Amino acid sequence: MGKNIKKPAKSDNGEIDFSAMDSGEVLRFLGTNLEGLTVAEARRRLLANGKNEISQERETNIFWQFLSYFKNPLIAILLAAALISGLMGDIASAAIIVLMAFFSVILDFFEEYSAGKAAKKLKEAVKITAVAVRDGKKREVKAANLVVGDIIFLNAGDLVPADCRIISADDLFLDQSALTGESFPVEKGAMAVDKRNLLFLGTSVISGQATAVVVRTGKNTEYGKIASALAAPEPKSEFEIGAAKFGLFIARVVLFLVLFIFLVNVVKGLESGDQFQYKIIQALLFSVAIAVGLTPELLPMIVSVAMARGSMRMAKKGVVVKKLSSIPSFGGMDVLCTDKTGTLTRNKITLVTYVDINGNTDIEVLKAARANSYFQTGIENPLDEALLDVKDAPAPDMEKIDELPFDFERRLLSVILASRNKHLLIAKGSPESVFDRCAVYRARGIFQEFDAAAKTRARNQYHRLSEDGNRVLAVARKEIKAAKEAYSKEDESGLEFLGFVSFFDPPKSGVKDVLRDLGSIGIEVKIITGDNELVTQKICQETALPVLGVLTGNQIDQTADQALRELALKTTIFARCSPMQKNRVIAALRAQGKVVGYLGDGVNDAPALKGADVGISVDNAVDVAKEAADFVLTKKDLAVLQDGVLEGRRVFSNTMKYIMMGLSSNFGNMFSAAGAVVFLPFLPMLPIQILLNNFLYDLSQVAIPADNVDDDWLCKPRRWNLDFIKKFMYFFGPVSSLFDFLTFFVLLAVFAAPESVFQTGWFVESLATQVLVVHIIRTRKIPFVQSRAGKYLLAGTFAAVAAGWIIPFTPLGGFFGFQPLPLPLALALAGISATYLVVAEIAKRIFYRRHFEMF
Repeated sequence: MGKNIKKPAKSDNGEIDFSAMDSGEVLRFLGTNLEGLTVAEARRRLLANGKNEISQERETNIFWQFLSYFKNPLIAILLAAALISGLMGDIASAAIIVLMAFFSVILDFFEEYSAGKAAKKLKEAVKITAVAVRDGKKREVKAANLVVGDIIFLNAGDLVPADCRIISADDLFLDQSALTGESFPVEKGAMAVDKRNLLFLGTSVISGQATAVVVRTGKNTEYGKIASALAAPEPKSEFEIGAAKFGLFIARVVLFLVLFIFLVNVVKGLESGDQFQYKIIQALLFSVAIAVGLTPELLPMIVSVAMARGSMRMAKKGVVVKKLSSIPSFGGMDVLCTDKTGTLTRNKITLVTYVDINGNTDIEVLKAARANSYFQTGIENPLDEALLDVKDAPAPDMEKIDELPFDFERRLLSVILASRNKHLLIAKGSPESVFDRCAVYRARGIFQEFDAAAKTRARNQYHRLSEDGNRVLAVARKEIKAAKEAYSKEDESGLEFLGFVSFFDPPKSGVKDVLRDLGSIGIEVKIITGDNELVTQKICQETALPVLGVLTGNQIDQTADQALRELALKTTIFARCSPMQKNRVIAALRAQGKVVGYLGDGVNDAPALKGADVGISVDNAVDVAKEAADFVLTKKDLAVLQDGVLEGRRVFSNTMKYIMMGLSSNFGNMFSAAGAVVFLPFLPMLPIQILLNNFLYDLSQVAIPADNVDDDWLCKPRRWNLDFIKKFMYFFGPVSSLFDFLTFFVLLAVFAAPESVFQTGWFVESLATQVLVVHIIRTRKIPFVQSRAGKYLLAGTFAAVAAGWIIPFTPLGGFFGFQPLPLPLALALAGISATYLVVAEIAKRIFYRRHFEMF
């Protein structure tokens, strides 16, 4: 770089702002010129800076990647329990536990392993070529081999191969909707206005041509930054974080109880003196059996089956579930952030109004605008398509004579048409440009001078239409009495101002109802878009979405993280946002404890889709967005969103039933065992009996994923609440233990039960109470009356209890160390079990009255 080059301007993020420099300064700063780089210099820069490719995270060895999933605390507990079961000789239980653990790990592994496809899709999307100048000659160069300083040429239909600064342009319009979310084509040129002299990788040229210089390549482009965000490790969902915390909690409880029981038995063995070694082995076996009993080994299976069933039900309604573990997060979602273009809106521009200077509908304005669009041959854009799509509008009955194409200086396009032996010039374009060329307007059929007052009235009408979020064009005409062979820009003067045509990208049908329904089930909707705030506010108005506040991308950049967290909660619209700004808003909301869903369909949405707890895309989204999403809506009816949320809540509800079951009855029984070893001269239950109890209990719960769910569980977001789980355990555990101790008293004091009878009696009582209590725990309502379990759960629970009570009376009972129970004792135990269920129902009502706010 030469010594006279002034210091380049920098943007807010510290990067060089090439848009603020004139083209000559950019070329000098980049060490290039219009003759392009030499082949040797291009090769040197390519070696120094790397290829113009989207970088990806270095792939981890697949073996170590698989092993990393065993760091999950719950998986570790399950494998430890399986090892212990195997050492005790219970090979069947060990095999079942291992299979369930590995099934869960393999499922998660393959989900995460396939997630890298999003970044690969981005890389594949830019495998294109470009025309660049090398050694002073135009050459076709692979986009991957472009370097900073290359001079390239772009024409209609081309994909932009790198981030570039325009040197010159003619009638250049780009489609940036996939990258920025803007519905309308964006006009580009060499002028430094609103960064319109910059072109971005991944956008496409709709019309016109340009010469540009490459200023950023590969990972340094805006597109590359999105790919980098996708290649980064995906943040854990709220459900996964909650499950990990629960696993650690259970691990601590298990460790405490096992150590306590083992130490008590060791002390008692030392005191007795005889058969010390045998008692220590029995104590160890009993302790590890307790550990197996406390371990929720079915939890991964319960969650996996519940989510699999949920995904099948959702698929029937038009939702493809790409990541099963996101289904519970769907149910816990309390904030839905959505892009506007293509998700809330149709992404199809529609003509809204055609009005005169006073805002009155005027068919003459529509006729003139349609004629201009019908005959013009320059820029093909959705605005002209919208005009030509108007139903029942009169077709032009004129002949085209000439055309004055659009350019950035005039900012309008005119056609000259022959009609009834006269020539008519019709102009359509930027309102301010049209105003400057008008001399008259018509009011009540009479021509009036288009003076300063009239221009002010027209400008006010233009602003009113714009404030409604519409794209507005002005229309004017002039009758040319003396026909000419050729027309020029000078003929665009002394025009008659006709009025305005305005356009809007309308919301999809049913969106208003969807947003209302989501609000009714506790989900707040926020819009994060690359479009401007006026258009977005119009969408909110159309969909009846209340707007609490508005933040633009520039304001987000100027706001510190902590302040943004507070502002994000109070803001409904985030407008003019870049992909990274969208992701920052998502992170701010999650940092405030929100479970965030994001709905988007463009490249610019991919980082936010990955960064949210729940990423949702639509069937017509770009591949990158669909790869980054957790869910893809195959139907354009967004009402399936609500179905997905409710399905997520059903999955989480049934997961919580299993957890609360284990923490109330199962934990209570194990706690009772810890108390019993203190005063009993023998083990309250043999290790093999504990494992049988646990096996029958687990079998009874297999049907939980198919259980019915009460409406009150579906009315608001549901999520992990470890405090609630602990309170539930501390409240119901002692209730269960109280009846266990009552059973101990009856067995010893009333029936003087010997060791084997005692163990049999407590086995049948503990099995009945911990299995049947699911009907109490599964609902806040009155069981069997106001809320009934699913038929498979009903059958499974009563079958398990029946099996447990019958086994002692069969030859199989001897194998497990059981003794047949006398009828009076069996009836007493049945009475204790029934009483426990009644007390558990009363306790449940007391608990929920005290902790209603946590439910």
